[in-house]
Amino acid sequence: MSAPDVAVVIPTLRRPDELTRALRSIFAQQGAEGRLREIIVADNDPEASARKTVEALTSESPVPLIWTHAPRPGVATARNTGLTATQAPLIAFLDDDEAASSGWLAALLRGQAATGADAVFGPIQGRVPDGTGWASPYLERFFGREGPEHDQQIEEPYGCGNALLVRATALPGDAPFHVGSDQIGGEDDVLFAALKARGGRFGWAADAWVEEFAPPHRATLRYALTRAFAYGQGPSQTAAEARDGLNVGRWMIIGVAQTLVWGAAALVLTLLGRDSRAQMADRAARGLGKVLWMKSFEPRFYGQRELDRLNRQRASS
Repeated sequence: MSAPDVAVVIPTLRRPDELTRALRSIFAQQGAEGRLREIIVADNDPEASARKTVEALTSESPVPLIWTHAPRPGVATARNTGLTATQAPLIAFLDDDEAASSGWLAALLRGQAATGADAVFGPIQGRVPDGTGWASPYLERFFGREGPEHDQQIEEPYGCGNALLVRATALPGDAPFHVGSDQIGGEDDVLFAALKARGGRFGWAADAWVEEFAPPHRATLRYALTRAFAYGQGPSQTAAEARDGLNVGRWMIIGVAQTLVWGAAALVLTLLGRDSRAQMADRAARGLGKVLWMKSFEPRFYGQRELDRLNRQRASS
């Protein structure tokens, strides 16, 4: 049997119930006995609120459950801080709004062994609150993730939530996640773009299922389309950072075409009252993001913006 070589890292920001659900899903893992070394909770709340949750659950954990503090709000900072608390050669990331299936870690490990990939990703079932409305099917797909039916190498990476990374090749240096993405997200896009440029390989683990539970303030069409816009900015921003003006122009032209075509389709479907208008609006938003890729148009979802929202919520309760 292999020595314990995997750490699960869970960044969190003031979500005690969600964190409890995520942690208990890791405690219940099957088929990876002897591989899980430790579980790391990277608490991104300046008030260190997750410490009590971790302490309350320590006795339930089958392996060391480690709390570490990342007081500067930011998603990249939280991920980097989690990494500093472990020396494990394999790192699995789970977000605090996700819950892993019982065979999740074993499936990721099988996928990595089968593909030899530096980063392996698994499928996600999106969940939205009851009563979300007509856009629920779109939102569940938006917060979900689909891929091939079998374990295999893939050409393009996904997001870091529900992923297994080989530390030596996929996570170079002491702080591999780009802290410039702390407030806007996309820290994993930067990481994986650099990995791909180095010749890194990506893999898919078809049975590594997790559920992602969108909270009410995110389970809205407005939020999803804003996120879609931000995703659309990615290709143009990557080209701009590489000082590749030709590719920036190419992506902007593609974006104009997508905005016009899919925007017109969304308008027609809206007039007809079709639920599929949400998907067309999503495509149009991604196209617009390719055009308006500049820093001044970047939406902010994480870090201080999320902390401010939580503080307002607490003050009004």
